[in-house]
Amino acid sequence: MAFRPRALVAGVCWALLALAAAALTLGGGDDPMTPSDVLRILTGGGTPAEDFIVNELRLPRLVTALLVGASLALAGALLQSLVRNPLGSPDLLGLTQGASAGALLAVVAGGGSVALAAGAAAGGVATGAVLLALTWRNGVHGHRLVLAGIGAAAILTGVNGYLMTRAQLMEAARALLWITGSLDGRGWRDALPLLVAMAVLVPVALGCARALAVAEMGDDVALGLGVRLGALRLTLSAAAVLLASFAAAAAGPVAFVALTAPQLARRTTRTAGPGPLASMFAGAALLLCADWAAQRLFADRQLPVGVLTGLLGGGYLVWLLTARRRAGRI
Repeated sequence: MAFRPRALVAGVCWALLALAAAALTLGGGDDPMTPSDVLRILTGGGTPAEDFIVNELRLPRLVTALLVGASLALAGALLQSLVRNPLGSPDLLGLTQGASAGALLAVVAGGGSVALAAGAAAGGVATGAVLLALTWRNGVHGHRLVLAGIGAAAILTGVNGYLMTRAQLMEAARALLWITGSLDGRGWRDALPLLVAMAVLVPVALGCARALAVAEMGDDVALGLGVRLGALRLTLSAAAVLLASFAAAAAGPVAFVALTAPQLARRTTRTAGPGPLASMFAGAALLLCADWAAQRLFADRQLPVGVLTGLLGGGYLVWLLTARRRAGRI
């Protein structure tokens, strides 16, 4: 194993940033608390009111944000590495739009929160399966998958608009907040399915990270070194689709975290390959910081976290396209 001090330091810094954002999230709000107070409450030493605020209101939202940010970033890192394209993200490949379509179908059918989450997961998985079936030809081809994903995203956006018109007013308002991407009111039941999915999929992704880094060198090199490209691509494509789908089920289709976090991790670690651990830490820190800012930037109201990540991610996407154009890559 190669030891890269810069990659280790960068990964630790991302983890510390996520930890600092977590401390601010638990201690901030209308009832501010010091870190020592938060630690005392977490260990069972607070009053009933403090216990309710920290353990029932703030902690489930914090855990959901950590899991969603990490899973989206890992899904983005896997897809970008598989297609060898920094635009390989669930946002641009139609996966989040598919999850939104599944959730809206559940809303139109009159389902509750559980049905909405299940519909989102099913919609994302179904969209990923269709994309893989349409574009698979001796493996995943980057440009082919990106083009098919953009087309699927456009179609599903129209479908989602139609489904919104079919929903009742109150249901449409609830669905619109979910489609924006929000962590408001998230509890343990929202985080638990994603936690179970990550417990299964993260070890699979970490175990394939070395082979995936080799695959980025080209098919001929990877085959010469004994990498089974077909099985690798199928396994990691399925893992990325499931991670993105369960993340959308937990917090809605939070925009651009899967696009920006892996690229930020690569630029700070300066290593070849997807860098799954650094990407997960970066995604968790990015979503937590965005949620903290969305709650406090505007004094009169709290913004859904998807609004802020969409603004930041859109600016990053414009910069990325401009940089690649100047480099002659597009």
